[in-house]
Amino acid sequence: MTKRLAIVEKEKCHPGNCGDWLCIRLCPVNRAGEECITKGDDGKAKISEELCTGCGICPKRCPFGAIHIINLPEELEQQPIHRYGKNAFELFNLPTPIFGKVVGLLGINGIGKSTAIKVLAGVLKPNLGKEKPASYDELIEFFKGTEAQLFFEKIKAGEINVSYKPQQVDLIPKTKKGKVKDLLKKVDESNQLKEIAEKLDITNILDNDVSKISGGELQRVAIAATVLKKANLYIFDEPTSYLDVKQRIKISRFIKSLADKDTAVLVVEHDLIILDYMTDLVHIMYGKESCYGVVAQPRSTRTAINTYLSGYLKEENMRFRDHPIKFASHPVIKKRSQESILTSWENIKKKLGKFQLTAESGEIEKKIVTGIMGENGIGKTSFVKILAREISPDQGKIKDKVKVSYKPQYLKAESDEIVMNVLQDAIKKHTNDVINPLNIKPLYTKKLNELSGGELQRVSIALCLSKEADLYLLDEPSAYLDVEQRLIVSRTIKDIIEKRGTSSLIVDHDLLFLDYISDKLLIFDGLPAAKGEAKGPFSMEKGMNHFLKDLEITFRRDPETNRPRANKENSVKDREQKTKGKYYYS
Repeated sequence: MTKRLAIVEKEKCHPGNCGDWLCIRLCPVNRAGEECITKGDDGKAKISEELCTGCGICPKRCPFGAIHIINLPEELEQQPIHRYGKNAFELFNLPTPIFGKVVGLLGINGIGKSTAIKVLAGVLKPNLGKEKPASYDELIEFFKGTEAQLFFEKIKAGEINVSYKPQQVDLIPKTKKGKVKDLLKKVDESNQLKEIAEKLDITNILDNDVSKISGGELQRVAIAATVLKKANLYIFDEPTSYLDVKQRIKISRFIKSLADKDTAVLVVEHDLIILDYMTDLVHIMYGKESCYGVVAQPRSTRTAINTYLSGYLKEENMRFRDHPIKFASHPVIKKRSQESILTSWENIKKKLGKFQLTAESGEIEKKIVTGIMGENGIGKTSFVKILAREISPDQGKIKDKVKVSYKPQYLKAESDEIVMNVLQDAIKKHTNDVINPLNIKPLYTKKLNELSGGELQRVSIALCLSKEADLYLLDEPSAYLDVEQRLIVSRTIKDIIEKRGTSSLIVDHDLLFLDYISDKLLIFDGLPAAKGEAKGPFSMEKGMNHFLKDLEITFRRDPETNRPRANKENSVKDREQKTKGKYYYS
């Protein structure tokens, strides 16, 4: 008998606004006299999975998309590891920490990655789909004959100590008060505060109040707090968010150095280049967002990422995407005529407090996506704001005034206005090229202040792209998005630029995202918080070579997917490319 899941997304269920419990009135089982769909104690729909016939009427007719009826694959017709309650999300299987290795977890948002690592971290007690949390003995019996059995036996015996860095580091200032140094001293069980602070570049902020530091600094403080605890399993949930490329590479090397014969590391990461760079093995997660998630068997990192991009798990005989994701080599862009130039700048200088920004000369071409790369605090956002005419330069000029649509770096969602109203024009004019690709429809009835970071990002991108403009400026559009959402956003932007004959400038720190979306690169050099200089735009090969040389890493192309991959430090390929001065293969 096929196991059927009936999921009700409670926040989307509005019985008073759908025609007075439309699902109850339409359900054939209810109409035959049985109670398949009933009114729950919380005022939301409640569905009996035993009585449900899987007719598909209620999920199709629910105007808010709150109901999902899913026939699970045969191999999942067993108890879940955890279920959040009746008609709620189910998790199947767990990733396996391995001593001496960094193991990654890869999958879309809302598929249970954080749930899985919270179980391993002991933050969430799994219930095996029942009402009460399972005991260690029950978990050991459930996982009999697997690596997870050994893991829970060691947890029960006190042989594994876990230190866990949660995903939302921006919540730290809301729960912790005082100086960074004092907070870290409280968790410093290994007496290595000075050494770890130096490795993570936070020495200069130790005397700062935790409420006064940036997102990137908060991330590194959270990582420091995690590794200062004595543990032999370190778990990091999205350790590179808020960090620039240089910091991501440095943190990757640091996390990789933690794994030894006595220590295991588990990482959730959406930046594929960083995931590739720091992990030895990767578990792919598949399923349906907000409904269920499955942890697949571990694969070598290269194989796992390529399998993920293909959308098909051969060993599990599971297709989780209807198309593969492929990367194309960048063609050489020929010099354009003067008519193809959208706008340009000359001798730009801007003083912002103690910071000095300069940009000698450059131009933006029509139908071109220009990526912007550089460290945090080096003037990228300020330069974008000058082009957007939000701030004026002290010297120099912007030629050819253009109409700009600008998505800022930091997204504010304090309004209780609903998404449908905010995106009125976009829904009327750009449903096919913006709303549908970015999957905005399920968010229509949500208030802005109820959106998650990824949902707010997609709404902000949709708002920016739906406006009439000559130049679309998007500051860190990949933040909060999972791997697939990042690639969908990049395709959406490129399609719009080509279709409308406009241009786009993209500031981002995900190298794979920038490689996928960009035709040219604008590189920012300098000293963070002191001076920044915009150079270019360059061709992709010249720009990447310039940037990667400063990072001291080299990139090659994967022969199977053509995706860029960072070479392992001091590998034969790494040394060979550095000798030739070929840090990037286009």
